[in-house]
Amino acid sequence: MPQRVLLHHSPHGRLAPRAVREFADAAGYPVVEVRNPQEIPVRVSRVYPAALVVDATVDAEAALELCRHMKHEAFTSVVPVVVYLETPGRSDEVVSAALEAGADEVLNGNLEGREFSLRLKLAVARAERDVSVHPTTLLPGTVQIQRDISERLRSGDKFAVCYADLDHFKEFNDRYGYVHGDRVILILSRILREVVRAYSPAAFVGHIGGDDFIFNAPLDDFRTCCEEVIGVFNELIPLQYAEDDRAQGYFWGKDRRGEVYQVPLMTLSIGVVTNQHRTFVHTAQISELATEMKAYAKTFTGSIYVVDRRTDQPWEPHPAPASDSAERGGTPPSGSAEAGAGAAAAEPAGARAAVAHEAGGA
Repeated sequence: MPQRVLLHHSPHGRLAPRAVREFADAAGYPVVEVRNPQEIPVRVSRVYPAALVVDATVDAEAALELCRHMKHEAFTSVVPVVVYLETPGRSDEVVSAALEAGADEVLNGNLEGREFSLRLKLAVARAERDVSVHPTTLLPGTVQIQRDISERLRSGDKFAVCYADLDHFKEFNDRYGYVHGDRVILILSRILREVVRAYSPAAFVGHIGGDDFIFNAPLDDFRTCCEEVIGVFNELIPLQYAEDDRAQGYFWGKDRRGEVYQVPLMTLSIGVVTNQHRTFVHTAQISELATEMKAYAKTFTGSIYVVDRRTDQPWEPHPAPASDSAERGGTPPSGSAEAGAGAAAAEPAGARAAVAHEAGGA
């Protein structure tokens, strides 16, 4: 599990006050001083901080702008932001502005009293209570995933929900042990967080649990995100195997009957649901369809993402399998990630069709 840290930023370069350092020491959080505010999103993308503590004593507007930016971005909005002012002065104005900017707590006045430490402690505790994160990856959990989907539905924007799942992970875990299995989960979380953020700053990445992940992205971004994630995954994951297993591309495992069979190297399946051709009214609709598309993706060999291309129709609790009339894009000699897309797009209006894209092969 990555070590939690406490980020501190002062627009005028001041180090964290003693009360902040004492709180961090007691909680076991190293204090990381971040001088350049542009570095904060990078820090957040690498390890989910316990909190970001911002000094608004001298340059209040710079502190407030940082707070607004943190709470506006999907990747950083889950991090609690605590704003403090060492001298009251025009405190009422700044306190109100900080709360409007999205600050989780505003600490005003004496920084040495017991109240300061207690309020800082409670702010971090509230964030951990309200935003559940996975202990291994420190990515937001199901509550935040559903909240993000709900907000995108309310906005009316076009977006995609991408459900990513590892193939042959259980067999890897059985052969190499849970420590190596956790490392694979952590690597996948880093791939998703770094790649998706790089190609879609407005996207959101969450961890359902185990080897199941979700990332929500604007419609124009999701294909690039899926293709790049799969490309990086296929480069890094084979390195988690022993040299002999990696060289032959499989290892020998046993099924529940004790029969020996070849276990391929892990691949990644991503099921995608969009509101491009559909109108959703509840996150449960999207969740069930994303699960269906993920299961459909796992019927193919290799790392792949499949996109639901069906149009609006009365929603049923258990829709028919997507494979009833679906096309899979192969991997043409050119390596194009759009194989099969044209055929699916030519389906008549209302046809039940899904299209699969394969990025990079396996």
